[in-house]
Amino acid sequence: MVSQVLPPRTLSVAPMIDWTDRHCRRFHRAISQHTWLYTEMITTGALVFGDRKRFLAFNDEEHPLAFQIGGSDPEHLAACAKWIEAAGYDELNLNVGCPSERVQKGAFGACLMAEPDLVADCVKAMRDACSIDVTVKHRIGLDYDESEAMLYEFVGKVSEAGCQTFIVHARNAVLKGLSPKENRDIPPLRYEVVKRLKQHFPHLQFILNGGIKTIEEIQSHLQWADGCMLGREAYSNPWLLTGFDEIIGTPAPVKTRFEIIDELRAYADQELAKGESIRNITKSWLGLFHGQPGGRLYRQVLSDSTLLKANSWQVVEDALAKMAKHAMV
Repeated sequence: MVSQVLPPRTLSVAPMIDWTDRHCRRFHRAISQHTWLYTEMITTGALVFGDRKRFLAFNDEEHPLAFQIGGSDPEHLAACAKWIEAAGYDELNLNVGCPSERVQKGAFGACLMAEPDLVADCVKAMRDACSIDVTVKHRIGLDYDESEAMLYEFVGKVSEAGCQTFIVHARNAVLKGLSPKENRDIPPLRYEVVKRLKQHFPHLQFILNGGIKTIEEIQSHLQWADGCMLGREAYSNPWLLTGFDEIIGTPAPVKTRFEIIDELRAYADQELAKGESIRNITKSWLGLFHGQPGGRLYRQVLSDSTLLKANSWQVVEDALAKMAKHAMV
């Protein structure tokens, strides 16, 4: 069931392909109760022609939860919007930021920034088909053009179609010559562009994404942005999320890292009973003890292929034993 009262989008964890699966999201929810979580990008084709039930699956504990979709066919997007709302998601987010060549061949992702009229048609189709919020995630420009005219035209036309929330990765997307990984690092971060965008469209909500790594940076950006979205840092150093609920304005009791793992034991047992692998369940837990004495040993044990083959909770116990030994020293 969709949450009746949703927290503000002050803080969120970015959709990341192969990373923010339902196990990762359940883990992040154990750390922060009110941070917005996003699915990996799922294409319209996966829902229209694939195993729809599997792609729409999530855990009830994950709310507030947004589904990120990739596509450019308004009719398919409208059909998907109905399924996504019926499944219980709180938000539907259209990907207009992914720069990979595979995504470009599918005629969606960042290349759509050059087609604001089509994106507007897509947004309108989804809004007409569902009652949950439809948002758009995009870049600040394409290739090496640093002028802002296209960006303003894009946001203007898409907002006229009914989108009120834009999640902006503050880098250009270079469509040819850079890999998706390089597109996360090489194009320079230009937060000032997003700040000017907010000043130009003060009635719209802008969530800042890209390169944000610390609570101090978050607090600085929130002086003008409506929210911050963290990507790789939330995955590699998930303990950072412990401070998020207080920033959002709904502080929750702080748990220890050991308590978080203990809370997830029942979830892991249920998933193992369904035939899921312990590797898939726990791969997002590797960074939990980031920067802690014994953290490297914990990661070594939890990623040990031989131990993981047993496919049991014991590998988690063994990893935690390494941490406990260091805590006692």
